[in-house]
Amino acid sequence: MIADLLIYLGCAALLAGAIFTLLAAIGVLRLPDLYMRMHAASKAGAVGGGLILLAVALVCFDAAVALRAIIGVGFLLLTTPVSAHLLARASHRTGYRADKLMEIDELKSKSGQSLM
Repeated sequence: MIADLLIYLGCAALLAGAIFTLLAAIGVLRLPDLYMRMHAASKAGAVGGGLILLAVALVCFDAAVALRAIIGVGFLLLTTPVSAHLLARASHRTGYRADKLMEIDELKSKSGQSLM
């Protein structure tokens, strides 16, 4: 009974993770700007990958595999925002110009130099 419930929850988590990952891929393909693409890949991609790893933890009935999957979720949620921030900062410092949709650039000072 509990095993069946865990399998159904795992399938639901896998489906939700696949949908989030698909949305991240569509965002990377369709969005016009590097920063927007990075946002789609880091946010939806991390949630999608985390849900897929959670599905692995729910469906497998081995404690070692489930523990590794949970540790993988934590690692993914800790490293993805940091790496996206560092990539965005590096692209801003090299002079990448954002799309016209970005109205305010808070990292530029009045003299035109970067604050970082």
